[in-house]
Amino acid sequence: MEPEPGSADAASWGGRPDGLPFAGPGLLARVAPFALVAVAAEASLALPPGTDAWPAVTVSLVLLAATGLAFLPPWDRLPTWASVLVPLTYTGSVLALTLAAGTVSGVGIVILVPLIWTTLFHRWWESACVVAAIVAAEIVVSVVQSAPDAVIVRRVLLWGALGALLAVATHGLRDRIRRSQEAAARLQERVGELMVVQDRDRLAADLQSSVVQRLFAAGLSLQSVLSMVTQAGVRRRVEASVTDLDDAIRLLRQTIFGLENRMATQGLRHQVLQLCADVSPVPEIIFAGPIDGALPSEEADQLLGLLREALGLLATPAGQTFICVEAAERLTVTVTVTATGRPPVSANGDGSTRGLAPLRERASQDGIAIEVEPAADGTRLAWSVPLRA
Repeated sequence: MEPEPGSADAASWGGRPDGLPFAGPGLLARVAPFALVAVAAEASLALPPGTDAWPAVTVSLVLLAATGLAFLPPWDRLPTWASVLVPLTYTGSVLALTLAAGTVSGVGIVILVPLIWTTLFHRWWESACVVAAIVAAEIVVSVVQSAPDAVIVRRVLLWGALGALLAVATHGLRDRIRRSQEAAARLQERVGELMVVQDRDRLAADLQSSVVQRLFAAGLSLQSVLSMVTQAGVRRRVEASVTDLDDAIRLLRQTIFGLENRMATQGLRHQVLQLCADVSPVPEIIFAGPIDGALPSEEADQLLGLLREALGLLATPAGQTFICVEAAERLTVTVTVTATGRPPVSANGDGSTRGLAPLRERASQDGIAIEVEPAADGTRLAWSVPLRA
């Protein structure tokens, strides 16, 4: 389909062979129906009662041949406006054909053929030129046949209105089809991006939940073995292995974070990671499920605000913080803070909490309930919000 007026391709329409109506794939299929109608209209002159206006027949055949030969020039090298000369030439051929056959022959309806071609494959202003040419041809036929003024006016109004209706309807349909194709292309591109994001999200989650955890467990096991090793050489090798495992975990996590954030650097995962990067020591973070895009921006900001408040109240340089963000039926955030020698924040038997009043107040304003419970040498708190449909 050729570019429409105002589109980015419209400016270069004349410089692209695949955008011209006289070139490109499917040209024969486009031209064949119109060529058959044109040949049949010329051949109809042989039917009774025939015609004696051979000069008009000759002019019609010459203009028809010129219309056919117009498909041969290199249109990509010609001015963009020159393409309108082809349907105008065929309009002249039909005018001569009508004068040769007479109005009672019924061949005059063929004058709509160049207009149909133009509305299907040319630009709107070219269709306007062809409509004007059709009206002019009808005036010429009426004057040659000495038609009354009222008949001339009726023909001008009828053919002008009919031509304008065909042009507006066809160009409007082409424009809607073009917009639908563009929307379908954008949708297909977006679906492809989402599939890539989903695959990377799944891969990152699998690496985080299985590979990293196993490497971390292996490192802890080797550290526990150190207390039982007395030989200095063996201790050095075990310590080197623990260091290598720590480096492997660090590199693997960097790779995971790169997978998670490559397609959406400002997603919820990335924002959580940025928030936790300012906490010392940096918390251990686990993501599970499709986190990015799970919440509207307003609810995501509320979640990040609660997490920032919780880390400010609970995190301590002497302890370790573990954060789990999981998206299943709901998006759940769990924060566990451990600090040796520090009592849990929640210590009252009635379930109330000391020190978490600002956090609870902020959560209640957002309509979120926070669960607080003691953990080993620390405190665990969790809250959840519904996922976006």
